[in-house]
Amino acid sequence: MSEVQQPLNISASAPVFSATASAASILVIDDEAGIRESLEVLLTLEGYGVRTANDGEQGLRILEIENFDLVLLDLALPGQSGLELLPQIKERQPETPVIMITAYGTVENVVEAIRAGAENFVQKPWDNEKLMADIRSAVARHRAEEENLQLKRTLKQRYNFTNIVGKSEVMLRIFDLIAQVAPSRSTVLIQGESGTGKEIIAKAIHTNSPRKDKPFVPINTGAMPSELLESTLFGHVKGAFTSAVASKKGLFEVANGGTLFLDEIATMGMDTQAKILRVLQDKRFMHLGGIQEIQVDVRILAATNIDLRQAVRDGRFREDLFYRLNVITVDLPPLRARREDIPLLAQHFLDFYANENGLSPRRLSSDAMRALVDYDWPGNVRELENSIERGVVLSSGSVIGSDLLPGHITGRSFQDALLEHNPNASLFDILEDIERRIIVEKLERCNGNQTDAAEQFRIPLSTLNQKIKRLNIEIRKRGRE
Repeated sequence: MSEVQQPLNISASAPVFSATASAASILVIDDEAGIRESLEVLLTLEGYGVRTANDGEQGLRILEIENFDLVLLDLALPGQSGLELLPQIKERQPETPVIMITAYGTVENVVEAIRAGAENFVQKPWDNEKLMADIRSAVARHRAEEENLQLKRTLKQRYNFTNIVGKSEVMLRIFDLIAQVAPSRSTVLIQGESGTGKEIIAKAIHTNSPRKDKPFVPINTGAMPSELLESTLFGHVKGAFTSAVASKKGLFEVANGGTLFLDEIATMGMDTQAKILRVLQDKRFMHLGGIQEIQVDVRILAATNIDLRQAVRDGRFREDLFYRLNVITVDLPPLRARREDIPLLAQHFLDFYANENGLSPRRLSSDAMRALVDYDWPGNVRELENSIERGVVLSSGSVIGSDLLPGHITGRSFQDALLEHNPNASLFDILEDIERRIIVEKLERCNGNQTDAAEQFRIPLSTLNQKIKRLNIEIRKRGRE
């Protein structure tokens, strides 16, 4: 096994919204001395570090040698205007937000500045409270993005993690545990609520193991009946059952030399559990209907969202299999227990879905971010991902406000959301819209699994299917656990 890794030196106590003003730096570019002085006093009193420049040329020279969290840029500058200067600022520091300040704001100027990458447009004379709110929001977003990028670089360099995001103490301990267990041959049991990212953790273990160049094969064992599951896992010979018109390899053979990830392991029947136990003990199995033993070298990673010890006590899970699987346990916390990770995760998904949909970068307004952090996330990371994807797809500009988040997250009622758009809606329309939204949000939390959704609604699956068809609801599934 490789040398034990030392814990990552990443703070888990950074504030969520405000940008640690004492550590943030702002460049003011304005040709009026009075404006520069007043902004310098205002920003210094707020705890920001401030540099000033009286024209674009001086501002660009400063940007060549110093990094800033924000630039306040006057529109009407001598020589080059603020609009002409903006692309050059973005060329030097692409991620640094720029707020334009002017006494001559027009709709055309605002549109051009936003298209060129400006964060906001402030009119002179400004309201100090509003200006400072805009500045705090811009700096906080910039800090979150920078922190996210730095964290990803650190995790990539240290662990080869690509899709795991987190800075909380509990996640940093999990990162170190993954790094320790990945090089071994031991089975790993990953426990956590639905949507906490168990498959991503399993992939990280595989990617950091000597088996990384061999297959990683995931299977949701709760998504198929027992006979089909056994055929899928172990394969079958021709004629083993009615529809077995040809022999077929199972996933144990497909994963030979690599890793087999058994998700929702607790849902397997007792007969299947016995066969899994034999493979773990003897590294041998037989095709369904076959007589020849097949030897495989497969590492097993398993996951569950229920208490397996209780399942053993209830007689629903084999005790011997539990101890075989539970050599090393990774307990994933629910998202509500690591709220400091929410801004980083939100920014990660904003970047991913903006890029996937060919859109310019998106950011969350401060009230939207506050709503995300305050919400309890029963669907965990998957629910957060779905909410961010929705906001990105529905957004028409660079800022995603709380109005683009699902109503149950922001506290807006379904009726309020509907009446905002159609105050003349009938009671039937309102009730139908409420029903549609409830079903859509439940399906999102269940990753499109209609069986799970029907069970949670406590209605027959056929009833749910009828409602989905009547309300023209599109089913979307996420590929990550």
